[in-house]
Amino acid sequence: MADLNRSIEFLRDLISFPSVSSDSNLDLIAFLGEVLGNRGARTMISRDETGTKANLFATIGPDLPGGIMLSGHTDVVPIADQDWSTDPFEMVEGAGRLYGRGTCDMKGFIAAALALADSIDPARLKRPLHFAFTYDEEVGCIGARQLIDDLREHDIMPDITIIGEPTEMRIIEGHKGCCEYTAHFTGLEGHGSAPDDGVNAAEYAVRYVGKLMELREELKSRAPGDSIFNPPWTTMNIGRISGGVAHNVIAGKAEVEWEMRPVQDSDVDFVKIALAEYCDKHLLPAMRAVHDEAEIFVETIGEIAGLKPMPENAARDLVAELTGRNATDLVAFGTEAGLFQTLGSDVVVCGPGSIAQAHRPDEFLEIEQMHQCCDMLTKLGGKLMA
Repeated sequence: MADLNRSIEFLRDLISFPSVSSDSNLDLIAFLGEVLGNRGARTMISRDETGTKANLFATIGPDLPGGIMLSGHTDVVPIADQDWSTDPFEMVEGAGRLYGRGTCDMKGFIAAALALADSIDPARLKRPLHFAFTYDEEVGCIGARQLIDDLREHDIMPDITIIGEPTEMRIIEGHKGCCEYTAHFTGLEGHGSAPDDGVNAAEYAVRYVGKLMELREELKSRAPGDSIFNPPWTTMNIGRISGGVAHNVIAGKAEVEWEMRPVQDSDVDFVKIALAEYCDKHLLPAMRAVHDEAEIFVETIGEIAGLKPMPENAARDLVAELTGRNATDLVAFGTEAGLFQTLGSDVVVCGPGSIAQAHRPDEFLEIEQMHQCCDMLTKLGGKLMA
């Protein structure tokens, strides 16, 4: 039903849309809406405040409560400074693999979902089949947060949500949360020959990073004794540091982009409080001793709940039945799953491809993985029509 060849055709189309998070995804959303609309889907498109990004929520089958939702994000990470062997936005097939930006993360699953919708008879469905395709997952799950609000407003709550992030078709029932922040430093520019006359924002950014690294080590000792994750503690990563304009100019502005992946909510509070105290008691007084308008502002990009393993999970049980896998697993990377769990849906993460290939040059998806995904969705379609 979810034909492999048709899935690969759809994937080729999807890869041709360069839906990097920094750019609009409207053309891709229009394509998805057209494909599903042609199958009689009832569609809902919601745009962000800029009007350049959108989510698509679509339903085929009976207009009843509950149902099963297939979910994926449409955005991909940038290709800048990556050495690709081929055009990242033109899918290339070779040696049993499909190459292109987004093949595994996560347009492969979306393509298989489209193939299912393209072949299924909506009139035969006994339960609704929903499709949720979001924007800006890679930069804080922004689209999913908006979609959750939209679903609540329209009193829509799927019983089961399957998120097709790349898990090598393993059944994932839990992962850590993901909190992303950008710390902005405003100092006072000046000539590099007189460093005491300015406030070097880059230097204070470095001191801030040093504090982050101290806290990262402290978080290891806070790991719960019964933590189910690997590593068992809350992790922290400094993703980008920028600031300054030239060798001989005191940096007036700087930024630090960082994230943490908490295993417990108390770790988030611990880090936030420690950083606020460090800035208020040490960094800001030193900065303002020279320039009273110096500032440190921490911007919250996104604070996404983790996926909590549940004793009873209909999504986990369904996917186990469809795939024939009895084992479940946990992952360190984050997804939109925790957000859908807060909606009240039973959630599982299971999709084609390996996270090891995500975000890298020459990203690829094994065709065998796509075949396994199509098989799972074909069986799902059969159950929905039984």
